[in-house]
Amino acid sequence: MAEKLRRGVALVIGAFVLYTATAGPFDSLVQRSLMVALVITLGFLSYPLRPPARLRYLAIAVDLVLWTGAMAACFYVTFSANWIMTSLPMAGPLDIALAAVLVVTLLELARRTVGLAFPILVLIGLAYVFLGHLIPGRLGHRGYDLLFVTETLYLSDIGVWGSLTGIASTIIAAFVLFGAMLLRTGGGDTFMDLALLVSGRTVGGAAKMATVASASFGTVNGSAVANVATTGTMTIPLMKRIGYPAPIAAAVEAVASTGGQITPPILGAAAFIMSEMIGLEYLRIALAALIPAILFYSGTFLTIHLIALRQRIGFVPPEEIPSARTALAPLRLIPVVFGLGALIWMLVSGRSVALSAAAGVIAMIVPFAIADLAVRRRPLDTIGKLLAGLVEAGNGIVIIALMLAGAQILVSMINLTGVGVTLSSLTVALGGESPVLVGLIVALACLVLGMGIPTTAAYVLVAAVMAPALIAIGTEPLVAHMFVFYYATISVITPPVCIAVFVAASIAKTDWWPAALNAVRLGAVTYIVPFMFLSYPGMLWSGSGVAIAEAALSGAILVVASSLLLSGTTVRGSRYLAGALYLPAAVLAIVPSEIALIAAFGLTALGIAIGRPFRQVAVVSAS
Repeated sequence: MAEKLRRGVALVIGAFVLYTATAGPFDSLVQRSLMVALVITLGFLSYPLRPPARLRYLAIAVDLVLWTGAMAACFYVTFSANWIMTSLPMAGPLDIALAAVLVVTLLELARRTVGLAFPILVLIGLAYVFLGHLIPGRLGHRGYDLLFVTETLYLSDIGVWGSLTGIASTIIAAFVLFGAMLLRTGGGDTFMDLALLVSGRTVGGAAKMATVASASFGTVNGSAVANVATTGTMTIPLMKRIGYPAPIAAAVEAVASTGGQITPPILGAAAFIMSEMIGLEYLRIALAALIPAILFYSGTFLTIHLIALRQRIGFVPPEEIPSARTALAPLRLIPVVFGLGALIWMLVSGRSVALSAAAGVIAMIVPFAIADLAVRRRPLDTIGKLLAGLVEAGNGIVIIALMLAGAQILVSMINLTGVGVTLSSLTVALGGESPVLVGLIVALACLVLGMGIPTTAAYVLVAAVMAPALIAIGTEPLVAHMFVFYYATISVITPPVCIAVFVAASIAKTDWWPAALNAVRLGAVTYIVPFMFLSYPGMLWSGSGVAIAEAALSGAILVVASSLLLSGTTVRGSRYLAGALYLPAAVLAIVPSEIALIAAFGLTALGIAIGRPFRQVAVVSAS
C-alpha cells in the first residue's frame, strides 16, 4: 500500500512538472509552495523514520504531525499568495508556528536524505541570525527578532519561497523529467552500449567505458552519487574482472561520475542556478563549461590509458561488447536523437529552458510510443513505460528540491546578515590583491564547505559566501562562480568526506581510503584547472578566438603532463626524471605566458620522446 502511494505521488509530481513546463508555471508563490508540498509528501513516503519495532507507531505519529504542519504551511501560502505579495503582511503567532514547522520538516527530511552535515549548516545560519549581535568585531551584526525573520523566511519570496526554490520547481524539475524520460525511452541502454563499443576494444577498456558512460549519463544526470549507483554496478565489476585493483576501479567510477556535474548541459543543476545568480543566459554558461569538461574527461581517460599500459590490463571480453547494430538500434536511438535534437533546437531558438525540456520530452515520447506499439503491440506496456518515466522523474526531483529549499533558507539568512560580504572582505584582506592567494583561500574554503553536501547545495553556499571575494579583486562573475563551483563539485571525491567514493567503494567491496587516494590522483587535473580560469579567461570561451585557442592548448599540455606524472610512467626507467620533466611542464602550462607555454610543450614533448610512455605492450583480453 505504501509503495503504491509513493509511486502515485511521484507520478503526480512528474505530471505536475510536465504540465507546468508545457503550459507555463503558476504564479511564483503558488508554483513553489505546491512543489514543496509535493516533494515533502514524497519525502516522507520515501524516507520514513525507521526506529526499533517498539517505537514504530511513535515514528508514524511524528511523521504525520510534521507532514500535517508542513502541508498547512505550504497551502496557506498557496491560497494567500496574492495577499502576501501585495500587502507585505506582518507576522503573527500562526505565521511563526507555520514557518517553524516548515523549516523543521525541511531540515529533518534533509537529514534523512543526505545526512547531518547540510541541516547543521542551515541551523548554524539560523542561530547566527538570532545570536550574531552577541559576536564582537566584524562578524557581528545588529540582530533580528523572531517576527522579522518569520516575515523574511515565510511571508515573502526571498526566504523559503525564493529564487532557488523557484528554479527547482520549474527549470531543474523539467530537466530531471527530461533525463528520466531519456533513460526510460532507450537512452540508458544506448549510452552504455555506445561506451562499450567505443572503448571496450582498447587497452583497459572497462575503465574507459566507465569514463565514457559516465560522461554520457552526466549530460542528463548531474548527480555524482546517482551516476556511481547507475553505471558503477556494471562498470566496477567489469573493471575488476579485467585486472584493475578494486580501489582503482572504485576511484575511476567516482571520478568519472563526478565529471557529470561539470558536464554541459545540466552541470548538476548549477547552470540554471548560476544563470539566475549572475544574470547570464543558460547557453552562455553551458558553453563556458565545455572546454573544462573536455579537459577533465581527457585527463581521466589518458591517466586510465597510461595505468592500463603500465600494468598490462587487458581488453573487455569480445562477447561483452555489443555490435554496432545493437548499440544503434533504431527503436532505442530515434527517441534519443529526437529528444536531444528538440531540446537543442528550442534552446538555440531562444525558448525558455523549461519549455525546451518539455519539447524534448514530447519529442521522445511520440516516436518511442509509435515504435514500441508497432513492434510489441501492447498498449498497456507502452503506457506503463511512459508512466514509469514520470514516476522516476518525481523520485529524482525530491532530493534536489528539498536541498534547494533548505539552501534557500541559508542563503536568505546570509543575505539578511551580510556575513557573505564580511567573509569575502576578510578573505581579500588575508590574500591581498593576489588572485592566486585569494584563489587558494577560496578553493580550500569551498572544499571544506562542500564536504558531505550535495553539489547543488554546496555550490549555492560557496557562491553566496566565497565568490564575492574573487569578484572583489576584479574577477569576472562568470569566472568567479565557475571557480567556486568546480571546488564545490570535487569535494565529493576529496577525503575525508567523499560521498561519491563511499558509494563506489561499497560497490567495489573495498576500503574507501585507498579508493579516495586514487580518486584524488585521477582527478588531480580538476584541482588545477580552475586556476586556469583566472589566468586564461579563454578557458571559459571568453575573448578572441586566439585567446580561446591559447587557453585550450595550455589546458591540453597540462592534461598530458599531469596524466604522465600521476600515472606512474617513467623516463629511461626513472620516475624522478619523469617528475623533473612533467612537473615543471604542468606548472608552466598554468602561467599565462607564451614563453612558459612553449617551455611546457617542450618539456612534455621531450619526456614523451625519451620515455615513450604510449608504447603498446602485449595485453590480452580478460576472460
